[in-house]
Amino acid sequence: MSLRHYDFLKPVRFPWIAILGPTAVGKTICSLRLAKRLGGEIVNFDSIQVYRFLNIGSAKPSFKERRLIRHHLIDVLYPDEPFDAADFVGKAYAISKRLERSGKVPIFVGGTGFYLKAFLEGLTPLPKGNQALRDHLRRLEKGSGKGLLFRWLSKFDPLSAKRINPNDLFRIVRALEVFILTGRPFSALCRDSAPRPLEGPWIVKIGLARPKEELYQRIERRVDEMFEKGLLDEVKGIIRLGYSPDLKPMRSLGYRQAVRVILENVPVDQAIYETKRDTRHYAKRQLTWFKRDPEIRWFHPKALEMAMDPWATIMG
Repeated sequence: MSLRHYDFLKPVRFPWIAILGPTAVGKTICSLRLAKRLGGEIVNFDSIQVYRFLNIGSAKPSFKERRLIRHHLIDVLYPDEPFDAADFVGKAYAISKRLERSGKVPIFVGGTGFYLKAFLEGLTPLPKGNQALRDHLRRLEKGSGKGLLFRWLSKFDPLSAKRINPNDLFRIVRALEVFILTGRPFSALCRDSAPRPLEGPWIVKIGLARPKEELYQRIERRVDEMFEKGLLDEVKGIIRLGYSPDLKPMRSLGYRQAVRVILENVPVDQAIYETKRDTRHYAKRQLTWFKRDPEIRWFHPKALEMAMDPWATIMG
């Protein structure tokens, strides 16, 4: 019998892994255990955890957890540095290939679904962000009243206006920015330009989910803990360092509510209530996004822990 009959014995490349799911579902502990079991390192795909100083509100893994397992793309930028899906794709791919060459398993962990989608499927070629133009558009909106930029978008790119929430200033500004820089509507560029996927690795996608009431209880506990642990002091410190409260990461969940307490004298109880409410809505949107992907296999975190280490789960 020739050796070709034993092709099935040839070593194959171990798959890369993605652990995903809504905020507060329990991704951190599961990823640490899986990384330890497989000899892997964690590649973050949370769009806020990339920033220094934003620790409590972004629910970053603790320094102790990061000493146990090496993490990548956490604390790599200052709050005023731009970062988008294209930046993530380039950095994450280079890190992952380096890990693979060294015999480590890249384990992607996060909840920013668009980043993972861009990594796996490629991005429509679009111009890089122009911070000066973005700032100018935001000043126009602030000076002329809420809704100005959305009205412009409705005029110049009605298809994008139909897809974007009128309150989503970040996406409105981006769509107008693309139109101004290219002379073509954002929707037309997305339609006419095919994404360019990277040379794709094999990725196993593990989704974590909990019953709605269980997840919402965890969200409420996390928000309470964020404020108890000093979210307001964290935000005050970032502002004292000279960073604008209008920066993109400072408009994320928890941070924008804390900014309103500090600068607009909004009651803390109201900020906590709004953070809980908005985080529940965000978790629902995350699940809706992820559940479009038929390749994801869903588990309750406890079931995944049992699969990784049944005796440890039973005993403790």
